[in-house]
Amino acid sequence: MSSAVAASQPLRAPFVVREGTGCAIRTRLKDLNGQDVEVLRLVGGHLGSLASRDLRVYAQAGFERNNRSWAVRKQALTAACSSRWAGAITKSTHDQYALARRAQAAHLHRLETTMKVIRHRLAQPLGAKGSKRAPGGYQSAREWRAKAQRLRVLEARHTQVAADWETGRVRVVRGGKRLATTRHHLEEAGLTEYGWRVRWEAARAFFSADGESGKRFGNETIRVTPDGEVSVKLPRPLEHLANAPHGRYVLTGRVEFRHRGEEWADRVSSNRAVAYEIRHDPVRDRWYLTASWKRPAVQTVPLETARAHGVIGVDMNADHLAAYRLDAHGNPVGEPRRFDYDLTGPASHRDAQLRHALTRLMHWAVRSGVGAVAIEDLHFSDSTTREKHGRRKRFRQTVSGIPTGRLKARIVNWPPNTASPSSPSTPPTPHNGAPSTGRNPSPQRIAR
Repeated sequence: MSSAVAASQPLRAPFVVREGTGCAIRTRLKDLNGQDVEVLRLVGGHLGSLASRDLRVYAQAGFERNNRSWAVRKQALTAACSSRWAGAITKSTHDQYALARRAQAAHLHRLETTMKVIRHRLAQPLGAKGSKRAPGGYQSAREWRAKAQRLRVLEARHTQVAADWETGRVRVVRGGKRLATTRHHLEEAGLTEYGWRVRWEAARAFFSADGESGKRFGNETIRVTPDGEVSVKLPRPLEHLANAPHGRYVLTGRVEFRHRGEEWADRVSSNRAVAYEIRHDPVRDRWYLTASWKRPAVQTVPLETARAHGVIGVDMNADHLAAYRLDAHGNPVGEPRRFDYDLTGPASHRDAQLRHALTRLMHWAVRSGVGAVAIEDLHFSDSTTREKHGRRKRFRQTVSGIPTGRLKARIVNWPPNTASPSSPSTPPTPHNGAPSTGRNPSPQRIAR
C-alpha cells in the first residue's frame, strides 16, 4: 500500500543517514518528602512564569531578534533567577520560536496545497473522474457549494498566517493548546477544575538546565553526583528554602540510571557537560529526571561501501514490515521476511509493537552480515488530505496511521547489538575498514 502512494512521488537519489548524535536517559525521582515536592513545585512554577513572559515578548511581531536584544532579555531574567537559569530560559525560547516558525511554514504549505486541489476540483465538471496524477470533480452540487465555502475559509486563514509569517510573529501556547482548550470542556474530559489546574501547572513549569564542560559533575544548576545525589541551585527569590551551602537544595532521594548508566557516570566523573530536566507527571503523581548529552558525530561510510556486502530492503506497511535481503547488485537472496505489529490501541501499545518489530528486524540484519538497511524516505503529509483522496476515509486513516517518522528515528538510533568476544557466533567484519572489536556492528542506514 505504501508503495502505491510512493509511486506518485518523485524519486530522490539514495543517501546514507547519519547516526544520532544526541542521547537522553530518564529515571524516576523516588523517596521525595513533602518539602522536596513543595520546593520543586515552587522552582518550576517560578521559572515557568519567567519562561512564559520571555516567550511572549520574543514571539511578538516586529521584535528585533539580535544579540543586543538577547542580552537585554537575559539581563532582565538574571535579576529574577540567576545567569545560568536565564541562559537556559532564553535558549528554550529560541528553540520554541524556531520550532513554531517551521510549523508555521509547514502550515502555509498545507494551506496552499489544499487550496490548489480544491480550486482544481471546483473547475472540473460534476462527477468527472480523476486520475492518478489529479483528482476529479465533486460528486454533487451540494458538495461543490460546501467546498467553495471551505475554500473561502482557507483563503482567509492563509492570509492571516502569511501576514504572521511576514512579520515574524508566532502563536504559541506554553502548556499546549489542547490542554488550554480542555479548560472549557472539563465534563467531556472527565476532569475537575483542580485536576485540570494541576496538569496545566505541570505542563507550564520550567525545570531545565544546560550542561557545562569543566564544571563540577558537568552541571552547576542541577547537579547529580555519581552516587545519585541530586541538588538544585535555587533562584534568588527562593534561596531562603536552601538546605545546603551556596543557595542549593539537596533532595532526600537518590537516583540511578539503569539505561546507559555507565556512559552517564563516565561523563559526570570527568566533568563533561550533561543537561538535566525535571518533570512532574500529574496523572501518576511522579517526578522524573532526564539526563541528556551530545555524542561525537561519527563519519558515515560511502554509499558504495555500505552496499558492498548487500543490504536489507525494508518496506513499511500498515500492519507489518516487509524485508528482503539483497546482494550488492540488488538481486534478492533467500526468502523475504515479515515482521508483524498491531498499531491499534493506546500510544504506549503501538510504540511497543513497533519497537519489538524493529528490534527483530535489526537483529536479523546483524545476523545476516549485511552492511546497510535501506528504507523508503516517505512522507505522507500531502497524501492524507481529504481534498486529494476525497471520500476514501479508510484509505486516508491507513496512510496517516503508518508511523514512518518513528520507524526512521528508531532505525537511526538503534544501538549495536553487543556480543562478547567469546560468543560462539562469529560477528561480521565492520565494513568501514576498522578492525573487529568483538561487537556486532550496527548496519548503516540508507534512505531512498
